[in-house]
Amino acid sequence: MKSGTAPLEPPLKHYLQFKDFSAEEYAYLFERAAVIKRRFKNFEKYTPLVDRTLAMIFEKASTRTRVSFEAGMYQMGGSVVHLTTGDSQLGRAEPVEDSARVISRMVDLVMIRTYEQAKLEGFAAHSRVPVINGLTDEYHPCQILADVFTFIEHRGPIEGKTVAWVGDGNNMANTWLQAAEILGFTVHLSTPGGYEVDQAVAGISNRACYKLFKNPREACRGAHLVTTDVWTSMGFEAESATRQQAFADWCVDADMMSAARPDALFMHCLPAHRGEEVAADVIDGPQSVVWDEAENRMHAQKALMEYLLLGRIG
Repeated sequence: MKSGTAPLEPPLKHYLQFKDFSAEEYAYLFERAAVIKRRFKNFEKYTPLVDRTLAMIFEKASTRTRVSFEAGMYQMGGSVVHLTTGDSQLGRAEPVEDSARVISRMVDLVMIRTYEQAKLEGFAAHSRVPVINGLTDEYHPCQILADVFTFIEHRGPIEGKTVAWVGDGNNMANTWLQAAEILGFTVHLSTPGGYEVDQAVAGISNRACYKLFKNPREACRGAHLVTTDVWTSMGFEAESATRQQAFADWCVDADMMSAARPDALFMHCLPAHRGEEVAADVIDGPQSVVWDEAENRMHAQKALMEYLLLGRIG
């Protein structure tokens, strides 16, 4: 590089769903997350994102998404602008495309937590900076990024393993299927009738990466990881009473966990409702890693932000 020549910026890349990255990119991200977490635990200052700004846009409220992104960005030396639809024009008088054009001229990175994936994609299409999906009705890639990282921490590579998904065929289920296809593991999928995964939305081509089970206990048989989510996701509250009845047999309890491998882990993206989608003795039991999983949102997302803004380190 000639003296005085500015370093090349990494090409613009968004993270809108799990399949946006390759298996090789994920291997890199998991390695970086482990390094960044180790530095954090050792109180080693690491601030590669000084003078960089993250805009966080929330149409759906969140505890873990806000704290993990905000704390993570500050720890990396950057700053944060927090926006909601109540204090911005997103989705109101201003078209989302115009909001993207304006906001992306003032910040270096945007995280959006919203309802429709189409709105997120519309924003990204007109953004000059990377856009991250903090959650949509269709996908939750940052959560699965953290979940797979947590599994690797506790049990090693996830390739060739079995993950049992018990519950709603929702954004989490869609994203687990994408992860299975890319990273080479199998999902045992059990949902109540009428709440199945929409294969077109999940957007996977490898039918061999998952198996369907009517009986949730059978889905757990031999699994290395059992995971679930609330029965009524945000935005579906009007269906709560109907879902309570439909999902009654899909509570992950000790009996279901006993069908999994003896060393199987339990995960839940939180918030959890003990006695509904998971029994208290499971989520609070020795196989549960939900608190590591929640913390790892921050470390995995720090690696993600570093990669989107700076490219590969080293």
